[in-house]
Amino acid sequence: MIDYAVAMLKNPFHPEEPTKAYAFLQSRATLGIDEIADHMVNHGCNYDRGDVIAIIVKLVSCSKELMLDGYRIELGDLGKLYLSCQSEGALDKEKFTRANIKAINVNFSSSKQFVDMIQKVSLHKVPTRKAVAAALEAELAGQTSANWSADDNG
Repeated sequence: MIDYAVAMLKNPFHPEEPTKAYAFLQSRATLGIDEIADHMVNHGCNYDRGDVIAIIVKLVSCSKELMLDGYRIELGDLGKLYLSCQSEGALDKEKFTRANIKAINVNFSSSKQFVDMIQKVSLHKVPTRKAVAAALEAELAGQTSANWSADDNG
């Protein structure tokens, strides 16, 4: 099950429009390489924890090296990693130089395995983190109500 909260936000592309309610998924936690390795080993993996960690670490370093050499990385049923750039426009192609490129981004494109996640997920509505923090603060201060607005984000 995945928790989600709802917050009122302005559309950054159309700030003149009224605020609207949008959902934000709330993660339980962030798992690192160690936890992922443990999880994989506990699911019948033929490698031990150290081998799994070594493979993940090697995958990261090799993927970076290969992408910097101009390759896209396809990770089977997981998806693809590839680079893109953010650039500042120039008046014409002749005036465009490497200095116009401001950032290189690593992108992930999921495989077909992840396309219909909305059909598979169980969602549970929860208060925003800001509302929970305000309620906890009020409780610790002995108050019976929290000082927050339904329009608060996050």
